[in-house]
Amino acid sequence: MIHPDLVKRQRMILSTLLVVIILTALISMGLGYSSLSYKRIIPILFGQGTFKENFILFLVRLPRIVITILAGMALALSGSILQGLTRNNLADPGIIGINSGAGLAITLFFLYFPLEVGSFTYLLPVVAFLGGLITAILIYLSSYNKNTGFKPTRLILVGVGFSMALSGAMIVLISSAKRFKVEFIAQWLAGDIWGTNWSFVWALLPWLIILIPFTLYKANRLNILTLGEPVAIGVGMSIEKERLILLLVAIALAASAVSVTGGIAFVGLMAPHIAKTLVGARNQLFMPIAILIGGWLLLFADTIGRNIVQPEGIAAGIMVALIGAPYFVYLLIKQ
Repeated sequence: MIHPDLVKRQRMILSTLLVVIILTALISMGLGYSSLSYKRIIPILFGQGTFKENFILFLVRLPRIVITILAGMALALSGSILQGLTRNNLADPGIIGINSGAGLAITLFFLYFPLEVGSFTYLLPVVAFLGGLITAILIYLSSYNKNTGFKPTRLILVGVGFSMALSGAMIVLISSAKRFKVEFIAQWLAGDIWGTNWSFVWALLPWLIILIPFTLYKANRLNILTLGEPVAIGVGMSIEKERLILLLVAIALAASAVSVTGGIAFVGLMAPHIAKTLVGARNQLFMPIAILIGGWLLLFADTIGRNIVQPEGIAAGIMVALIGAPYFVYLLIKQ
């Protein structure tokens, strides 16, 4: 049973995070190469804007804001699952190679398959999922030892190696590609938010609508898996089945996010860890908080990045890495 004080604390933190996300989103709406007056944002939202104001807010700013929030949420939840499965707070879909596997699949799809405008947006998450799944299987097999079994620390190290190798493969593939395709893949590698219209929102949203409630439903089973195999076996849990289901969910969440945002790491590392320090390591408590922290982190990074250097800006993935890399080193030293 969860102590009532912890539940109350969780609700207060969730309410605070929702307010922070809304405020950050409102600030982000007004910032950019073509700025909007903050006095005009609310009237524009209620249909009282000029053609230019409507275009800037509804077709440029708002879809990007929604995409970054949704993608950050997906990455944070994916990281939460992976940290539970590996029993290691250093696990992250970007660090252990799942994002790179998804990116390699997207690169191959973009370079060598015929692209149809109508289906391209909706096929990307599926292609990314398949790439991430194949990579995760290879990482798991490479980190499994028949004598000592599954070693979480070994999985992290193998994953880092896969991530570097797959990123290198992407660079080799684009070395002889057409210029506009090279620019797209380069954007992806940098973690630039490139899926910035409403069609990408509709492509990403169903994955989260299905997988977030499902993960929260599975939270207690993930708690048991986190305690170790003897405990899970003792309560009669089918360990491999539950691991496989949760791993597929983590891959799907990460792949759907990076298919529209590019190779963004560290969100899935930082958000769960910060949430755990606030309410403890019980998944039912920290996962909802991690989801909101992840959404805010990516929104904040993208808002700062696209306004710090005008007009091109700095990719959100680079901004997140500037924050996340020192945090990763801190956790590495601590553990």
